[in-house]
Amino acid sequence: MSASSTPPSSSTGALAALGAFLLWGFMPIYFKQLSHMPALEILGHRIVWSSVLTVLLCAVSGRLMAVRAGLLEWRKLRWLALSALLVGGNWLLFIWSVNNNHLTEASLGYYINPLVNMLLGYLFLGERLTFLQRIAAALAVGGVLLEIVAFGSLPWIAVVLALSFGFYGLLRKQVAVDAVSGLCVETCLLAPAALIYMWTSASPASDMLTNDAYHNLLLLAAGPATTLPLLLFIIASRRLTLTILGFFQYLGPSIMFILAITLYQEPVPQGKWITFVIIWCALALVSWDAVMRYRSRRLAPVA
Repeated sequence: MSASSTPPSSSTGALAALGAFLLWGFMPIYFKQLSHMPALEILGHRIVWSSVLTVLLCAVSGRLMAVRAGLLEWRKLRWLALSALLVGGNWLLFIWSVNNNHLTEASLGYYINPLVNMLLGYLFLGERLTFLQRIAAALAVGGVLLEIVAFGSLPWIAVVLALSFGFYGLLRKQVAVDAVSGLCVETCLLAPAALIYMWTSASPASDMLTNDAYHNLLLLAAGPATTLPLLLFIIASRRLTLTILGFFQYLGPSIMFILAITLYQEPVPQGKWITFVIIWCALALVSWDAVMRYRSRRLAPVA
């Protein structure tokens, strides 16, 4: 099929994927505007306004029954409660790392994340790893261990971000609920604690009645900033193969890394550069393996 005859659904999926990962990649610029606030308070606003927005979206799209089922069915609720804690912790660490000049390490975490997903699928879901995937996994583990042994530093932000988001995805696979409804339940579960923290916070920016309009708009934007890229990702995942979607996934951490070393001028020690190069090599192997398997599947009917 020629480029000019690409199905409209594929074009829509590609645009949605591009939008989602561009938004995620440039997200640090948004959080930098709130760097004068404690990370926990920014997280509180992100949770509260995301819960408000997702409830409205679920009401408009007829998903409130799915939300109700998630809150009332114990099996769903326990998994969503665990996933809520994981995604809340992931959001908090990401906000803290951005506003404390650790964006390079945060970007490393999201580079590692596809490899962590691959390993978790192998360990917990019985998914098979190809030869190249095994080499890539070994390279990723080796890159982290090398930084620990040779340079005496643990990239703990990257490791925690990758593991928390990886286990979050693994838990969400256990729940028969769509992404928006699931996010609605998760943020609603976290919202009471977020509201209590915001109510008792001594931060000067905690009272929205005394903030200027621009600052309040930034806080309110936490809802769409969280939900919009997720909705675009859902659209993309329904219209693109996982192989093609996987290539878009590298766009987000690449933008973060470029922002870190150019706009925010974060230093990158030699040990960190070596870790990045090893992880990039691992991702190149995974990408090559995915392309080869995708081509073999497309040629199989012809053969």
